[in-house]
Amino acid sequence: MKKTLIAAALFLSAPLAAHAACAPTDFQVQDFKMKLVGAGAAARLSLTGQLVNHCAEAAAAQITIDAKDGSGKVLATKKGWPAGTTNIAPGQSVDFDLGRLFRFDPEMQQYTVGVADVRTW
Repeated sequence: MKKTLIAAALFLSAPLAAHAACAPTDFQVQDFKMKLVGAGAAARLSLTGQLVNHCAEAAAAQITIDAKDGSGKVLATKKGWPAGTTNIAPGQSVDFDLGRLFRFDPEMQQYTVGVADVRTW
């Protein structure tokens, strides 16, 4: 009975171990840029960059983008998975544009980006 419980515990914890192999610090966002495309009511944001996997395993990362006013107050926060449900190979990168997640607001003056979560698909 004890062997069965130990085996069950190992099988249940295996997916957790795979999930925890890479951490948000194993990913880096490079060349993050904001650009306003269009004008007036048709204006939209383009928030582009590259997400690079520095982990030893293929994994995907979720990033967080904060839109701030001129004083640094956060006006909106959005999260997205730049590679979707595709793992990024070690040492590889994926280009992204997550501007579509935000509705343009002229008060948004600064944007910060960070890695929020990591998982393998």
